[in-house]
Amino acid sequence: MQKLDKFYIDGEWVSPVSATPFAIMNPATNSQMGEVTLGSADDVDIATVAAKRAFESFSKTGKEERLVLLERLERIFTARLEEMAQAISTEMGAPITMARNAQADCGIEHIKAFITALKEQPEREILPNSDLLIREPIGVCGLITPWNWPINQIVQKVVPALAIGATCILKPSEYTPLSAKLFAEFVHEAGYPAGVFNLIYGDGPNVGSAMSRHPDIAMMSFTGSTRAGIMVSKDAADTVKRVTLELGGKSPNLIFADADLDNRVTASVMECFYNTGQSCNAPTRMLVESSCYEQVLDIAKRAGEAQQVGDPKHEGDHIGPLFDQMQHDRVQAMIQIGIDERAKLLVGGLGKPDGLENGWYVKPTIFADVNSNMRIAREEIFGPVLVIIPFDTEEEGIAMANDSEFGLAAYLQTGDNARAERVSDQLRAGTVTINGQATNYGSPFGGYKQSGNGREGGLFGLEDYQELKVRRPINMEM
Repeated sequence: MQKLDKFYIDGEWVSPVSATPFAIMNPATNSQMGEVTLGSADDVDIATVAAKRAFESFSKTGKEERLVLLERLERIFTARLEEMAQAISTEMGAPITMARNAQADCGIEHIKAFITALKEQPEREILPNSDLLIREPIGVCGLITPWNWPINQIVQKVVPALAIGATCILKPSEYTPLSAKLFAEFVHEAGYPAGVFNLIYGDGPNVGSAMSRHPDIAMMSFTGSTRAGIMVSKDAADTVKRVTLELGGKSPNLIFADADLDNRVTASVMECFYNTGQSCNAPTRMLVESSCYEQVLDIAKRAGEAQQVGDPKHEGDHIGPLFDQMQHDRVQAMIQIGIDERAKLLVGGLGKPDGLENGWYVKPTIFADVNSNMRIAREEIFGPVLVIIPFDTEEEGIAMANDSEFGLAAYLQTGDNARAERVSDQLRAGTVTINGQATNYGSPFGGYKQSGNGREGGLFGLEDYQELKVRRPINMEM
């Protein structure tokens, strides 16, 4: 049984002030595989002192020195990729093939994108009005990351802070501490100065709130639920610190009759179920043009029934369990709500798949004949549950897609390039994926409305961690 009872603070693994144990569970077996010690506000104070002290010197390092550290971090991560994949698969239930090729590998790709962005971003530039713009690191950064894409979010927050010369304190999800510990080892091995990166395990009400309220933490970057993001903002308000949020989603997926329906509907179902539906940008609302509605239902039913569910240890393109009982029970409750709302159960339903009774597995589920007023059409379920809703006109489809408190991502399937351009321009979402063509690493990721504020990734991800200073260029002859 693994025991994580040390925090990484000021360049060393140290015992926390508190000693609150928290079980690390294997979601595939519902068995305890370890224990992590959760911290307290006192631990936040200690880490903040270390980060603040380190900022004094690290903020003055040159770009070339920071690039050397980033490139070393990338090489270490690449060499230890399989360790990271195994950790993620074990702690949150991602099938090992997906954990290796997506969950872990995306960390390396994000580091590469930040290296490119840092090389391209000028630290000083002359504005069109002849003033001098100077970009400086913001200070000590508090970073809170979720369990569903653990290393993706850790890298998206930690690396831009380190890239621009800021220092940071990371609080990963207490449910996925194994990948965070590995990443801390990577940072240490890369040779970052003591106090530049600090890791504290803890929960939101204690460690998370203490970070958000701390007067010496200059900014908070949070990824998680909209409810929790609101609490981070409220806690941070008294110290007027910068807050960036990447929150929930209920992403629409517009299917037009002129699309390659067999291909695009099948792929859309798989995309919804990917990561067992535990992705904030999953296309969970399939909006279908009425003229092809019945055909789409047939295709979606075949795709849903073909989706395999299995053990995360096995290679393959199956999906694994949900990450814990809390999420399993919530998804089951939402499926029951869909049944009670009289949506047509096309695939799946309540209960666990046959032969998978021990872990937190669910049946991939599709509801048809849904309307936009139903709870299953409006609330983020965060499981492999797809709702299908018909629309008549392009205008109605766009209005339906935008009829949500969220605006993280949107998807569009059409064979008409003019329509793709026209419709995507009207969708209120931070990312639009057309016919399965996803955006590249280094592009900004974030949402409209209650999906958050700020952007992560590449050049725009660096800017969230920087302050801007403006002055006239020095001219001694004046």
